[in-house]
Amino acid sequence: MIYRDQMNRLINLEEVPKRIVSLVPSQTELLFDLGLGDSLVGVTKFCLHPQQARKTKKIIGGTKKLNLKAIEALQPDLIIGNKEENTQAEIDYLSEKFPVWMSDIFTQNDVYEMVKSLGKMTNTLTQATNLNHNLSLTFRNLPKLKIAKRFLYLIWHNPSMLAGKETYIDSFFTELGFINACSESRYPILNEAEMKNIDLVLLSSEPYPFKAVHLEHYKTLFPNAEVMLVDGEAFSWYGTRLLKVEPYLHEFLKQV
Repeated sequence: MIYRDQMNRLINLEEVPKRIVSLVPSQTELLFDLGLGDSLVGVTKFCLHPQQARKTKKIIGGTKKLNLKAIEALQPDLIIGNKEENTQAEIDYLSEKFPVWMSDIFTQNDVYEMVKSLGKMTNTLTQATNLNHNLSLTFRNLPKLKIAKRFLYLIWHNPSMLAGKETYIDSFFTELGFINACSESRYPILNEAEMKNIDLVLLSSEPYPFKAVHLEHYKTLFPNAEVMLVDGEAFSWYGTRLLKVEPYLHEFLKQV
């Protein structure tokens, strides 16, 4: 069967894959939730959910620095990657040897498309349909802001980097009624001169592990804004993480 991924690449699968390697933490969690834990043979060192992922599967490096030899030794019949998380050079190398399906996620609709596509390829379409139903219901039931708030979402410190436009994070917050005060695309460095009238500064727990010690620094930069530490997984792990963090998101939206 020929399948098209979210980067418009075609891959050929002669049969339902039985040896899958995941190159992205959120997609590892999704594969387990599709019931494919037994078929998963390799994951990254950052695949924290579910807990058994790193305990029972071969660790194949990090998302940006894969252990290519370890992946080759596993002889996967399907590799699942992501345009943003993985490097083009490593994906090109693996694609010459194995079927590599790539996600490219900007919006919640992209998430639903990814789940459906993985369900088709792995013969778990019923599970994928159920997950998409639950994801859609959960997202729709999140409370929306009655009054829009201008926010900045920090993903790195020194230099301070933001989640800008054309990111899943931006789309997620926009759907909930927030306004991203960063007008640049992707992940620019903070330009204080351009950042005016900020209501909310969010310091993510990943990829940079912001802690309480960083709060004062950003409170000084933005004295009129509320500065908060937030769970990065809740806002950047596209996929089924949304179902686990729903109570956290409701509590967060009450606070802001």
